Amino acid sequence: MSMWRQTIRAVVGSLALAFATFGVAEAEDAGAQADSAVDQLPPGQDVSETAIELAGWVVATRDSQGYPFAIIDKRAAQILVFGPDGRLRGAAPGLFGSATGDHVAPGIAGLALREIPGRDRTTPAGRFIGGFGPSIDAGRVLWVDYESAVSIHPTATGVATERRAERLASPSPDDNRITHGCINVAPEFYESVVLSTFERGGVFYILPDAASLAETFPGFAPRTLPTRQAGH
Repeated sequence: MSMWRQTIRAVVGSLALAFATFGVAEAEDAGAQADSAVDQLPPGQDVSETAIELAGWVVATRDSQGYPFAIIDKRAAQILVFGPDGRLRGAAPGLFGSATGDHVAPGIAGLALREIPGRDRTTPAGRFIGGFGPSIDAGRVLWVDYESAVSIHPTATGVATERRAERLASPSPDDNRITHGCINVAPEFYESVVLSTFERGGVFYILPDAASLAETFPGFAPRTLPTRQAGH
């Protein structure tokens, strides 16, 4: 069994455990789910416990309201895509905003890419309801958050010196911060997983760089993170 398949099976198995803990029935056939999921994660990459637990929480609480959803982990530079039934459809690396941070600068949607200051080239964190819609310069795109002009789209050749394809293939997430704020995935993952899954829209959960999880996703309390006393 390849390392990639082991990774997906580990993710699905952990999700099955999380779902079972919450009393959710959807995770009975984790093995079959792993076999059908598209795995493009670089060899050796792990999926964070926080991402796994957030996916379990989304399914258990029906927070996506029957829509497909994605868990997007900026720190790990990964995107996990789930169908409306909560089953994992695919996992892949992603490229994100070059600036670390979770904020959206006022008026950024009205700026040309070259006009966006470096400090504001962030991918915002939070829960977003998105879907396909028109854009000014790129045709029909999958908007994650229309108000902040953040979308998911396949990598293009663009500027050769940016080496976007190479960054996606790298096992380290440290070189995946290169965009103006949008989320880039490999064209084949976009075509085979993203397009079909979010044809009618979906919910996107973007984990924060610095903001607290409680602030970003009210109601979600990951069990893996220790509690801290105020002032420490």
